[in-house]
Amino acid sequence: MSEQAKNHDNLSAYEVALLQFDEACSHLSLRKGVVAMMRTCKRELTVNFPVLMDDDEVRMFTGYRVHHSTVRGPTKGGIRYHPKVDLDEVRALAMWMTLKCAVANIPYGGAKGGVVVDPKQLSRRELERLTRRYATEISMFIGPDSDVPAPDVGTDSQIMSWIMDTYSMHQGYTVPAVVTGKPEAIGGSAGRPSATGRSVTYCALRAMAHLGVPVRRVPLLLQGL
Repeated sequence: MSEQAKNHDNLSAYEVALLQFDEACSHLSLRKGVVAMMRTCKRELTVNFPVLMDDDEVRMFTGYRVHHSTVRGPTKGGIRYHPKVDLDEVRALAMWMTLKCAVANIPYGGAKGGVVVDPKQLSRRELERLTRRYATEISMFIGPDSDVPAPDVGTDSQIMSWIMDTYSMHQGYTVPAVVTGKPEAIGGSAGRPSATGRSVTYCALRAMAHLGVPVRRVPLLLQGL
């Protein structure tokens, strides 16, 4: 592995994803055209939109939605609300989603979305207005047969329900399949909120068993929430 690949500190998330992909490809016999296609995101949407705040002022926000690959089917991937979201991060996350779906043999490609915002600084009404406007702006990109969003950093089942409702209003009928991670009451899956953490636990236990590490009395470091 190159020195650049070993030191990711000065690289964007997308540059890191490309280095990881190139490293994997070095062990495979792939046609150059296939490699070139998989290194490039298929579609990228940047939207700048106004939101009415509670003090009656209008504030502009920037959002993204990226489709990395549609080769295996509709794209799938979360939406994150975070002040440090940028296009390169969304590109990388979309690419990683493509790879995760392929490894799990799920017939989806990878996508990701995000809005540059700290959701903790918004009221519930402001958060709903932002979500509904963002959903409207990306509505031409999403759909149950084209691209299915999900929760990610800074978003939850409530935000998914607002996206679902906004999309459904544009269609003229309820479309539960436009998002995953929505509340159970409107078609969400039981166990979805804890699924990510549970999968980390299972992977850690499997890794420890493979390495012969005892479960008891093992130091534990948690990153994230």
